[in-house]
Amino acid sequence: MILDFGGGFFLRRATAADHQALAMICLKTGDAGKDASGREDDPDLLGLLYTIPYQVLEPELAFIVDSPAGAAGYLLGAAETAAFNASLASDWYPDLQRRVADPGSDSSHWRGSDWARHRIHHPDFAVPPALAAYPSHGHIDLLPQARRKGIGRRAMAFLEERLAARGSTGIHLEVMPENDDALRFYKAIGFEVVQVPKRCLYVAKRLAHAPAIAG
Repeated sequence: MILDFGGGFFLRRATAADHQALAMICLKTGDAGKDASGREDDPDLLGLLYTIPYQVLEPELAFIVDSPAGAAGYLLGAAETAAFNASLASDWYPDLQRRVADPGSDSSHWRGSDWARHRIHHPDFAVPPALAAYPSHGHIDLLPQARRKGIGRRAMAFLEERLAARGSTGIHLEVMPENDDALRFYKAIGFEVVQVPKRCLYVAKRLAHAPAIAG
């Protein structure tokens, strides 16, 4: 246990044994914070794109929010986005591309998870210049049973401290524009919206340098 949130909820480091939980939580929150199960025909693809790579490539910043009923959320981070994206390109996506067929570029023919399959074969690893002051990034998603308990606020503060201790000057997160709850949450904890053309919204926050954390 790393953080005790009370009520049987706590933060712990994610391991390879949590890959299925990371995929499940990503799916259950994948529609702008809501359950995307009815939209996707492959329940694993969202996790393979957005969560599992963090446990594999940056395990020291990959955490599970656990509960009496099992995994109820995750907290994921990358200290250097450009370096993490380079690792995705060289060490993660090639295997995915061998395993998953490209549905083609005509989106009018896409069904189910074809949008994710297309993204696997046509990833964009560029970091927008507007995010240069915020070199780190993170992901946090909580299932409904873990929400409105102060867990998100405490978890994000923990991630910010970890990143600052590693010398990061700022953090950003990608948010779907229609996810009003997430936008309100990030605003409440000090994040500001950063406009990036032709992208989803980003929220970002500068970090004060903190003493290094061992481990």
